[in-house]
Amino acid sequence: MATQREKMLAGEMYDPFDPELVAARARARDLCQQFNTTRESEQAERRRMLRDLFGKGGDSVWMQPPFYCDYGTNIELGERVFFNFNCIVLDVCRVRIGDFTLFGPAVQIYTPLHPLNAEQRRREEFGKPIDIGSDVWVGGGAIILGGVTIGARAVIGAGSVVTRDVPEAVFAAGNPCRVIRAINE
Repeated sequence: MATQREKMLAGEMYDPFDPELVAARARARDLCQQFNTTRESEQAERRRMLRDLFGKGGDSVWMQPPFYCDYGTNIELGERVFFNFNCIVLDVCRVRIGDFTLFGPAVQIYTPLHPLNAEQRRREEFGKPIDIGSDVWVGGGAIILGGVTIGARAVIGAGSVVTRDVPEAVFAAGNPCRVIRAINE
């Protein structure tokens, strides 16, 4: 029988109040709290915390605090990913981010989803993974929802709500986010 963590990562309905999951979230939130209170001069300590927090990529991520996440271990970062101030990643499912991707301030990445049935919503939830390619730029205040894939070299306009896949090398914006034009380099 699958654990609640295994169900969560598989995108199945799971109990978010499972003690193992509660402890894992507490660990991540403690690390985020510690990271968010560090000073600019404490770069070595910040790097140690980011290595401990992320499933992959903590050794090269460039991050401006504050930063918040659910688990951290479900976040896989490529080389030199940048998060500006006040970003949130709710990672009940895998969040994979490619090399040299940039996030403006207050970007929010949400993998959790909730049942429409209110009674079921009281005790269970589920999620869908998010994949973001390399060299993507996500403008400030954008929201990326579960199940979305954003192709390499795409640019997402500030304030966009990304509800469906975005292909490679396009500028997309709006609520809901839609392709505006191709990017011709």
